Amino acid sequence: MPRITFALATMLSFMAFTPVAAQDYQKGYDAFEAGDYATVMKKWRPLAEQGDADAQYFLALMYDNGRGVPQDYAEAIKWYRLAAEQGFASAQTNLGIMYAFGYGVEKSYVDAYMLFYKKLSRH
Repeated sequence: MPRITFALATMLSFMAFTPVAAQDYQKGYDAFEAGDYATVMKKWRPLAEQGDADAQYFLALMYDNGRGVPQDYAEAIKWYRLAAEQGFASAQTNLGIMYAFGYGVEKSYVDAYMLFYKKLSRH
């Protein structure tokens, strides 16, 4: 599945964080780069659970691609959906791809289209 590169998306997302959250996010990113996925989850999961769309999106990517966690489409969809509901365009796109190809959900071109359209209508 085509994806925005993890590093580029991560760097762009730093602008949306408060200083404390940015520190936790940076520590999580550094841990990700080092392959220390336990630390990644320790830093990013609380941010995601507090509603941070960036952290939700990147947790979804981890579950979607099996990076540091077992690949789990249901968990990926959960986090993509939470980020998408906040207008996170990449999450909307990836969730649309999940629907278009039936990854972890029943294939639905209608749902995929709606997610893609929702993203496009904001530009």
